[in-house]
Amino acid sequence: MTRHLLIGLTGLLLAACAPASPPETEAPVSAPAIVLPQSRDGAVTDRFARMALQCVHKEYPNKISHVMNSDADAATPRQLHPAFYGCFDWHSSVHGHWLLARILNTDPETPYRAAIVAALGHSFTPENIAGEIAYFKGADRASFERPYGTAWFLQMMTELRESDLPEATKWVATLEPLETFIIDETSTWLTKLAYPIRLGTHNQTAFAFGLMLDWARANNAGAFNAQLTQKVLEFHSSDVNCPLAYEPSGEDFLSPCLMEADLMRRVMPADQYAAWLSAFLPQLPTTGRSDWLLPGVVLDPTDGKLVHLDGVNLSRAWALEGIASALPEGDARIASLLAAADVHKQTGIAAISDEHYSGSHWLASFATYLETRRGISPE
Repeated sequence: MTRHLLIGLTGLLLAACAPASPPETEAPVSAPAIVLPQSRDGAVTDRFARMALQCVHKEYPNKISHVMNSDADAATPRQLHPAFYGCFDWHSSVHGHWLLARILNTDPETPYRAAIVAALGHSFTPENIAGEIAYFKGADRASFERPYGTAWFLQMMTELRESDLPEATKWVATLEPLETFIIDETSTWLTKLAYPIRLGTHNQTAFAFGLMLDWARANNAGAFNAQLTQKVLEFHSSDVNCPLAYEPSGEDFLSPCLMEADLMRRVMPADQYAAWLSAFLPQLPTTGRSDWLLPGVVLDPTDGKLVHLDGVNLSRAWALEGIASALPEGDARIASLLAAADVHKQTGIAAISDEHYSGSHWLASFATYLETRRGISPE
């Protein structure tokens, strides 16, 4: 009897010490099975649409930037971000969704229309966006995806508001609470930001501020536009002699000098901007040659950081086009700006491939931004 009693007590102790089973959670709704049609010959954006559709609901591999305050914060990407869990990281998922909306707006005849509508509809549900807002409001997450990811979110909202798609009105209403939260948090951050962030990667303020200004003007957000314009002028109106020769850094996907120049065209009249640019980039040639700025070189496209340089070629191209678009007609620098933009564009577009996920999960968005001239006023 003693032996049986000991066995029973041992079993009770083991049961008491065993880790508790994780609470059961409702299984997430599976992404729709999307049939991808054949791409059209010569339609370069078809390839970009395919790449985005193949990643916006692809959960793994995934790189999360996640502040944990307890064991309860250990969760899968889809549990943390029910709308934007695909494409390797949150910001790439957001601009992957932007890409799809942009394709619908710029190519109404796209063969991917049905697939895009299904994909966006799966992501943009009230339950999913409530989950995203809850994440943003978690403790110690005030800087989450600030400013790069949040700027792309605002760009996505602009794209959806410009859409003629019947579903877009519902999607905008669903997403607006997160948009409002992001604007309020960004406005508060701007009051505390003492210096610009001049990196060539995600934290750079020049690129993000450009997207944010475009959002503010497209959506008549006067107070935010005024606040951000004032901050941009405070940071950059006196900048001179940007060291373009030091670029690119080995992991850049944004040019600090060119993105700042592309930003400043948004806050200055043409004549004032032309004078500011002369002081900021005095090395710009007036001969029409393209070799004054050489594209970045990628030696290993499987390396997620080194492949950033494919992105810098694309973003340089749209920045150069943007700078040229803002100069007065007849400015002698325009030809060289556009010549360098063309070389960078050709190099960047040629490098886009779905062979390596390190680049395919995000480069198509950069290519679409460039190809569709987003951010540049119609001529």
